[in-house]
Amino acid sequence: MTRKTQPPADKKKRAKAQAPARRGKLRPQPAPFQTDEEINLEVEMLTHQTIKHFKLFRNPFMDDVRSVEDVFMSPDIRYVLASILDSAKHQGFSAVIADSGAGKSIIRRLAMEELKKDGNITVIMPRIFDKTRVTAAGLCEAIIADISSENPKRSMEAKARQVERLLRQASQSGQRHVMILEEAHDLTIPVLKYLKRFWEMEDGFSRLLGVVLIGQTELKEKLNLKRHYEMREVIRRVIIAELNPLDNQLKPYLAFKLNRTGTSADKVFASDVYEAIRERLCRRIRGGGFISQAHPLAVHNLVAQAMNLAAELGEPKVTAEIIKEA
Repeated sequence: MTRKTQPPADKKKRAKAQAPARRGKLRPQPAPFQTDEEINLEVEMLTHQTIKHFKLFRNPFMDDVRSVEDVFMSPDIRYVLASILDSAKHQGFSAVIADSGAGKSIIRRLAMEELKKDGNITVIMPRIFDKTRVTAAGLCEAIIADISSENPKRSMEAKARQVERLLRQASQSGQRHVMILEEAHDLTIPVLKYLKRFWEMEDGFSRLLGVVLIGQTELKEKLNLKRHYEMREVIRRVIIAELNPLDNQLKPYLAFKLNRTGTSADKVFASDVYEAIRERLCRRIRGGGFISQAHPLAVHNLVAQAMNLAAELGEPKVTAEIIKEA
């Protein structure tokens, strides 16, 4: 018994009718009020069908940063990078704040590459995974381990003196130091106060240690003078650099990503796509306001979903309509 085959046109119509419904079941629409923490940041993969459909040779959004040349340098990224480098070179006290998936780690890696070229700046990075458990003694031990072969002294007083001596000796020989703390939003208030004391160590008019905090938006709340007046001596000294969403940079950003894979964004996206992406990644929050989530990871996920849907429907390009359905 032979099976009846449907004409290609009928298949395409059925796919268009069924695909949004199927995807709706797999990916429920977000709640009317959605906080940053509730947004799904799990990486969305392009299917093999999608990669072939758009004539790509690799996923533009997976393992996409393998060198400095792969980093999209928006004005915001340039400013945040300059803030980190300034704190490192001139022993400043700064904080880099951005949402999850905004690219904080990429900027930190960029900064470290730049500092390697300088040659006389040592980066100190405490390795403890649980930043809520960081202590002043632990910070001392991290400094001692990263800049010398000495064993830490036993008492806190002795550790502090040891740290100051080692930093002063290095400074006098022309070596500068910066401590970079990732996931700094998890640091406790007492530790943030201690960091000011580390930063205040000096040799004459020269400070001995720069401090850079890198954290999510909760760090901004900890550095809010109205909420934590007891931290005023720290807050008034920290220079804050925020990494904003890609709202006004979506078109050049996606063009850059596609260009790095050897193709053009115009071959993949219709001209009405970028405004649709902005709208999809704008979330209504409690209180009636709106917040943009157009950070790289969220953009990658939405665009990958839309490209998969376009390939499934047999559409030559991703359109605003497909973005809305993805």
